[in-house]
Amino acid sequence: MATSVAPRPSGSSELTGAGKDLTGAGGTTPSALAGRGRKKPVADVRKRVEIALLAGPATIMFVGFVILPVALAAYYGFYKWQGYGAPTDFVGLDNYKIIFTDPDFRGVLTHNAFIVIGSLLVQGPIAIILALLLNQRIRGRGLIRVLIFVPYVISEVIVGTGWSLMLSTSGAVNDLLQAIGLGALRNDWLSNPDIAIWTLLAIISWKYIGFAVILFLAGLQSIPEELFEAAQLDGAGYWQIQRRITLPLLGPTIRIWAFLSIIGSLQLFDLVYIIWGQYIASTAGTSTMATYMVANGRNSGNYGYGNAVAVVIFLISLAIALVYQRFVLRRDTAGALTEKATR
Repeated sequence: MATSVAPRPSGSSELTGAGKDLTGAGGTTPSALAGRGRKKPVADVRKRVEIALLAGPATIMFVGFVILPVALAAYYGFYKWQGYGAPTDFVGLDNYKIIFTDPDFRGVLTHNAFIVIGSLLVQGPIAIILALLLNQRIRGRGLIRVLIFVPYVISEVIVGTGWSLMLSTSGAVNDLLQAIGLGALRNDWLSNPDIAIWTLLAIISWKYIGFAVILFLAGLQSIPEELFEAAQLDGAGYWQIQRRITLPLLGPTIRIWAFLSIIGSLQLFDLVYIIWGQYIASTAGTSTMATYMVANGRNSGNYGYGNAVAVVIFLISLAIALVYQRFVLRRDTAGALTEKATR
């Protein structure tokens, strides 16, 4: 008996194959693929809008209060300008030539360099020692931390006024030395050129060492306790643990603090201007680049020259910051980059 076979419609195989080609792997239809293509640009636009909304205000503030003033300072620095009206007396690079040939400016550069090096050598070790001590479980640890940090939060005006009164020739410091039988150590702490710069370094260290201590304490808290316990089990002593474990792991925090200290020392102005003023600072040997800028710019009625000095200070700070980041902070910033950012 013959078995009848129903005829297959012509072109059915072609249609079936075409259907497979159109659906693709997993049965994805062309409409679904088109939908995916539309969703990605929408997501990108939404992400960019969110970034603009979040970063926009900060960007506007940065441009308005940092970039624009620097650009205007660079512009006015090419003029001999009295501070009002449009600048018309174009002098080109004459202001910058005067800056780099002025022996007074070279003197303030040495003062800033002394403050930079002195702050690192004095504040750093003392702050590390205090942070290690305050990281231990001792009685009154919280109160000691507060007392160390208090000078940092006190206004520079209050600090400068207080120290200028205490360190004057008839101030509390000389009276105290006289009262305890050390009258031979009485001195003119603010006006004597031989010790005035050391007085400034001592005041700066007293005020800003609390910030370094708090920063180092935060870094110490991030070090796992298991490392110390393992080192103690291996027989390591206290100072061996600090030298081999604590200080290396505290390195990123120390480097960040050193960077902030260097930039702050280069831009030092308020304490010097409050304690010594524009005239005594130059004779006592405590003037800085910032006080030089104010004394020879605004106070002398030559705002164009003052803007040129501001540009020089900015370029010096920027160059040091870039060099420091390139050779010192490179190991820290390299570890923070994601794989995508490094490509």
